[in-house]
Amino acid sequence: MRRKKPSSDDPYAVGLPGASAVAEKELRKAGIDPDRLPILHLGRPGHLLHYPFPPWIRRIAIGFFIWFVVYGLRQSAIVLPDWLWAGFSLVTGLIILQGACEALISASERMAQRLRWNHYTAGTVMEILSTLPELAVIAFIVPVSPLTAFVLALITIYNNALVFSLYSFFLPKNQQGRFLMPNPITEAGTKILIAGAAIGLVLGLLMLGLTTHTNPKTGLQAIDLYTICLMLFVIFAVYLYKLLKHYASEEEEVRETLDMNEQDIEKRIELVYQNVQHSPVTVIMGLFCVGVFGAVVGGESVAHFAEVALDDLALNSVLTALILAIFAGMSEYVILWKSHRKKEYGIALANAFGGITQVMFLVLPFTLLMIAINQEGLTDMAAVELPIQFTLSNILLLIFLFPTLFLLAWLIKDDHTLDILDATIMSVIFILLILLLVTYGANGAALQLNGAAH
Repeated sequence: MRRKKPSSDDPYAVGLPGASAVAEKELRKAGIDPDRLPILHLGRPGHLLHYPFPPWIRRIAIGFFIWFVVYGLRQSAIVLPDWLWAGFSLVTGLIILQGACEALISASERMAQRLRWNHYTAGTVMEILSTLPELAVIAFIVPVSPLTAFVLALITIYNNALVFSLYSFFLPKNQQGRFLMPNPITEAGTKILIAGAAIGLVLGLLMLGLTTHTNPKTGLQAIDLYTICLMLFVIFAVYLYKLLKHYASEEEEVRETLDMNEQDIEKRIELVYQNVQHSPVTVIMGLFCVGVFGAVVGGESVAHFAEVALDDLALNSVLTALILAIFAGMSEYVILWKSHRKKEYGIALANAFGGITQVMFLVLPFTLLMIAINQEGLTDMAAVELPIQFTLSNILLLIFLFPTLFLLAWLIKDDHTLDILDATIMSVIFILLILLLVTYGANGAALQLNGAAH
């Protein structure tokens, strides 16, 4: 698909209302690729503005109603099968979590509109706040089953990598079979994928080596978890700094190159927030509180499902984490599909790619941090699973990060987007990992390499 050349009739040429092709030429002379300039439109699309309330309010209201009914039934003398309780808890939790995520996104959009943030800052804050429901789920699952929480964080990385790979296959491409991805993905994004691949390989090989030592270490102690957590957080912090400082400076270069006046700058900002209502601070804080409360309630419901699945239904941690990862990602997949249908490919790509980087460098270290804290004050339910053992399933999950993320980084370099062969390769790697885990790693902590050697 060949990109259309900007003209004076194109209202969004180079991200500016009414810009002409001359503006594009000036940017190219300054070393700025106008085709890569992100044009982000926050808020609800125009065709939804006639509704009195956004759809997520109805969904979260329904979720809270179901939660209240289920909570009342659980407190009464009514007896239902364990699998039915687990199903109710999972569905209720996911509905509430999706609504909580959208409430937090809405709060961040309105806050960005009041503070007149650029699109890099606004998008970054939105992505971080949208992970709060995931962090709440992890915080509630760790006391129930630290191993399930650890496996859940890692499997989610693979799920999101697969989703990004498959989605890039459907992007519109030029005659060379490429889609010009935003610079944060092709530059900083590629580096952070390679970092994740290397960290997974190092940790996996370290576990493998320690289990074969004459005095083998069989698990990760709290100090180990704190150290790994700190390293991942440092990488994520530097990644955010690069996004907010280095790439955001591109906006200043655009303004200087095009000699934009105050009116032009304001018009460019208005494009970002054209669908966002100007809201008072009380409304923003109210939305934020609804999002946090929904994250807590939804996280507790999903954790109850995990508890029933592990204790009463006797599912292993790998299968339980896989079920949670698939169902928990449904809302993200819906957002991805809706953005693609509206041809907002930049938003869809940022959402899909952020699902990889944020889980790897924010959700995973948060999981390790919660496990370490829990490990130092052992609870009765989690004591049997701590410390996190060097099992076959854990080693495979970490080592397989290397081929998955490294291959993905290689495929997206130089604006290459996946074709049918690339998508097939990524899918096969993911399926192979799941088959190995379910077949050989389903026994969790009971299956240790040093034990198997005897």
